[in-house]
Amino acid sequence: MDKLELIKRNTEEVMGEEDLVLMLKNKEKLKHYIGFEVSGKVHLGSGLMCMSKVKDFIDAGVDCSIFLADWHSWINDKLGGDREVIKRVAVGYFKESLKASFLCVGGNPEKLKFVLGSELYHNNDNYWATVIDVSKNTTLGRMQRSITITGRKEGESVDFAKLIYPPMQVADIFIQGINLPHAGLDQRKAQVIARDVALKMKVSPLLDSKKNKIKPVAVHHHLILGLGKPPVWPIDKSNMQEVWSSLKMSKSKPETCIFIHDTPEEIRTKIKNAFCPEKEVEFNPILDWAKSIIFREEKSSLEVKRPEKFGGNKTYKSYKELEKDYSVSKLHPMDLKSAVAEKVVEILEPARKHFELVKNKKMLEEMEKLIITR
Repeated sequence: MDKLELIKRNTEEVMGEEDLVLMLKNKEKLKHYIGFEVSGKVHLGSGLMCMSKVKDFIDAGVDCSIFLADWHSWINDKLGGDREVIKRVAVGYFKESLKASFLCVGGNPEKLKFVLGSELYHNNDNYWATVIDVSKNTTLGRMQRSITITGRKEGESVDFAKLIYPPMQVADIFIQGINLPHAGLDQRKAQVIARDVALKMKVSPLLDSKKNKIKPVAVHHHLILGLGKPPVWPIDKSNMQEVWSSLKMSKSKPETCIFIHDTPEEIRTKIKNAFCPEKEVEFNPILDWAKSIIFREEKSSLEVKRPEKFGGNKTYKSYKELEKDYSVSKLHPMDLKSAVAEKVVEILEPARKHFELVKNKKMLEEMEKLIITR
């Protein structure tokens, strides 16, 4: 698979693909980053979906970094808004969770580079000048519309610090010289601002090897669904993207998400209780996981075990084949759930082992106490 295919595969959008093609043609050095708020426990969405794309980038020869956004977490009131706790969790539990997730997708954690926001910003006048430069090229109205990247609703009443969040996130891209920012589709508004202001930047502009100003190419991975039933069913498919984003996997609903270190029993129970409407393929969290997590690689397979009277065992070698059988009731929801549960248990085994290590186990226990007390 060539570099362009690796970068594009399993994505929802590559914003500025023509720029990417040109950068590859000119053999420009590609520099990636993905940023994470430091909050609760890491689940399949923030762990496997993000890190599987990081592995693609590394395999394509891209210089990758993971940004631990402790300042953004403080602005967004995570972990009680305690900066010291946020920083400790960032370089402890959260960092180890992302390394464990990388193991689950076949990556080598030694290849990961982590950047802590506090360390990047410390004694860095150029960073704060970049924040101002981004802000001078963006309107207040746009910043107010962009607070959805924090998980808030557009028009929601927020403290002023939340409006500083978008220009800071965009400044993170420019100050680090990132020409390949990566995020979930819910962060799209920040990436659009980055591309819109890129050619206007006077502080920390992105430059190619010939010192020309360039726009960053934004890669957005898929947001997997949580396991719960939508509050309104059937959903309004005329506004599919917004509905999908609102029902993405969320750690705030632990019964509808799988954490990377969940036990096999917890995984099986959560998936058994999941929303999985018969024959429904367009908005079905179990099929969504099968497509995005299990069949991420071409050589993947899913084994369904069932009595002969219900069709007997069957091994699916492609998502397309799985979806087709499900859509015509050749595969029952409970059989699909059972098969997916066992596969997820298998995929997450490296993460469970990682958190059996005494040091990491203590980090997880601290994280769980913080969730209870806050």
